[in-house]
Amino acid sequence: MTLSVISYGGGVQSTAMLVLAAQGHILIDAALFANVGDDSEHPATLRYVRDVAEPWATKHGLALHVLDRVKRDGTTETLWQRLTRPGSRSLPIPVRMSNGAPGTRSCTADFKIRVIGKWLRAHGASAAAPATVNIGISVDEIHRANTRRVEPHEHIVYPLLDLRMRRTDCARLIAAAGLPVPPKSACWFCPYHRPSVWATMRAEEPALFNRACHLEDLLNARRAALGKDAVYLTRFGRPLRDVVDPGVQLLPLLPADTDSGCDSGWCMT
Repeated sequence: MTLSVISYGGGVQSTAMLVLAAQGHILIDAALFANVGDDSEHPATLRYVRDVAEPWATKHGLALHVLDRVKRDGTTETLWQRLTRPGSRSLPIPVRMSNGAPGTRSCTADFKIRVIGKWLRAHGASAAAPATVNIGISVDEIHRANTRRVEPHEHIVYPLLDLRMRRTDCARLIAAAGLPVPPKSACWFCPYHRPSVWATMRAEEPALFNRACHLEDLLNARRAALGKDAVYLTRFGRPLRDVVDPGVQLLPLLPADTDSGCDSGWCMT
């Protein structure tokens, strides 16, 4: 029998898939949450996964596994650790260059795709018998669906597209199942955040916002020492603390981002 799993991100679409699995509409062996780190995932997502999704899945006979990135020496690595490691030149997140364009990234591949892939191979998935991986992309985000990064041991499917479900449909399904609707999942320092997300973070989670500003400062201090141009966590070519002005509602008037930029579907679901 072919292994079938949900790539569970802790957000609206993947939680809707969890509900669909409990209702028998999606047949799965497990839901897999690739945790990029307790210091990297947004705290609200971690709370939802651990306090809501895991016990609900268990109650409904579903296995939900939280997976960490484990290096060859047996130690666990988080995305935050990789970014802030002393002497590191690594830029695994899609920081914005001086022209606003996102740089290359390895965060999704290293901390999501490969972590889940390792679990799949350990449980029998192979090129000869690829596992079915259910990705939570809804109709209103159909532009994010692609199969360019499919690995030999996996077969990607999009059940929400097959069911013609939009994000609002997913939220209604979750609420009807008696679950709170989860927040949008992402690393709290992700450069693909919309301006409104940064504005909300500064207003409601100032300590987390300040940590993001300090991360931007750290990355640029390293780049300056190497004689390289500055990079930013937004597309506006200015430090985050200057883009999000406290007490002045500027960001809602800025053009809204219509695309998260993360088109693989492994993040922000």
